[in-house]
Amino acid sequence: MTEPNHNPPSAAQPHAEVVRALIARHGAQAGALLPLLHAVQDALGHIPADAVALIAEGLNLSRAEVHGVITYYHHFRAEPAGRHVVQVCRAEACQARGAEALMEHAEQALGCAQHGTRADGAVTLEPVYCLGLCASSPAMLVDGTPHARVTADQFDRIATQLKVLT
Repeated sequence: MTEPNHNPPSAAQPHAEVVRALIARHGAQAGALLPLLHAVQDALGHIPADAVALIAEGLNLSRAEVHGVITYYHHFRAEPAGRHVVQVCRAEACQARGAEALMEHAEQALGCAQHGTRADGAVTLEPVYCLGLCASSPAMLVDGTPHARVTADQFDRIATQLKVLT
């Protein structure tokens, strides 16, 4: 999977053009919906509402089916993410080693709730379920970079480097 583009498309490439091109590329494969949704999010940074109808039509699905998959999987975003994305692992091993306290600290330090983006668009905070760093918990990803055995102090140092502390 490619790194998501957190920037909006240029005026020369409106959502419809990008989405139609991705439907043409992925639409014929069996089980095309998930790969297509990933491709749209990778290209646009999120799956905009205007893409749902195009995807449904292109794959001969209902809008409700497409919307249901988007809302079922936490990975998919209907709105653009912040400039930085912080993902705190909430799986069992991380929970046993302080992930709940780390998430609470992150919410306070960043000034936004989990599953949310701060009003200034600087940061999005998301829970994730297992980063595969169980032996080094609690763990998190910051803009796709893993951080292990994260303490509140380490979190603050990382957030300070990103200039996202409140």
